[in-house]
Amino acid sequence: MRITAISASLLALALAGCAGDGELDVSSGVGVTATRTGCPTVAVADGTGDITLFAQGAPQTSDSVDVVASITKVRPSCNSGGDKIYSVADFEVQARRSDARGARSVTLPYFSTVVQGGTAVVAKRIGQVTLNFADGQYRASGTGKGAAYIDPASAALPPEIVQKLTKKRKPGDADAALDPMADPEVRAAIQRSSFELLLGFQLTEDQLRYNVTR
Repeated sequence: MRITAISASLLALALAGCAGDGELDVSSGVGVTATRTGCPTVAVADGTGDITLFAQGAPQTSDSVDVVASITKVRPSCNSGGDKIYSVADFEVQARRSDARGARSVTLPYFSTVVQGGTAVVAKRIGQVTLNFADGQYRASGTGKGAAYIDPASAALPPEIVQKLTKKRKPGDADAALDPMADPEVRAAIQRSSFELLLGFQLTEDQLRYNVTR
């Protein structure tokens, strides 16, 4: 499974100063203040947002497709005020079947996983969503939820990194034109303290291969 890259929003930093969020602080230094809460970015893992079921015993061709389903309408929420950061992602699953004859239920497995630093999977849970097709209906929908607890200490930047980022740089200073984000140590610390809550269908190897190569 390929993990999606950490989004730019995770690089927002908690900077001290007189300016408000998103404002340029020109009175005592140069910089843009922003807020970093520790809440993870929520996304659908690359290649796992769709699942295709084929008629039993049939080859994986368009003529033998039985059910196609997709994860959609992901709605994240996060509480970072407690002992643990708690992130929740509600989502819908929209499905279509090829044969509308008869009522039918289809249960699909999905996962929610917490990824630290873009590569390290620190937690994973498996859930199920059931789709109920009425007789004569091609479409059905269901709902699912992913959730995660994150240690605030793991999502916090070390004090020495914060100091580098919050250091005032006045015009004319030797380091005024230096971007702290260009420092490999700073970038590595930000990546280590960044988390993602990723969702997707729990696919078999054949299903994942079909998604990647279709």
